[in-house]
Amino acid sequence: MNIAITDGIKVSVVWRYRPNHSFPSKGMFIYSYHVIIENNSPSTVQLLRRHWYITDSNGTVREVEGEGVIGEQPIIQPGEIHEYESACDLRTDIGSMKGTYLMMKIHEKKTFEVTIPEFILSAPFKMN
Repeated sequence: MNIAITDGIKVSVVWRYRPNHSFPSKGMFIYSYHVIIENNSPSTVQLLRRHWYITDSNGTVREVEGEGVIGEQPIIQPGEIHEYESACDLRTDIGSMKGTYLMMKIHEKKTFEVTIPEFILSAPFKMN
């Protein structure tokens, strides 16, 4: 599990290779990732936007940016957790993801960036 903490917001990511959805002979490798966002700060926060950098082993970097996560802009109270699962595709069997969330402290109407920790995506057959 990869973890980053920014201003009391803890982001943890676990990923998994999806062999039943991947086609290595066609250069298509699918990975799912599970994100846990824990609000350990004293402020109620809302996740407004996401900004991902997805890099494959050829050095190609894709940026994915947009509102919220999986169609939601969750409000997370102090001590609460928000979890979601998503997926990405790579053209190579190894790559990485990292990024940021734009969040807002609700009562102060103040936005801030939260780090999404970098994690390496690797098909299991590359580990041998």
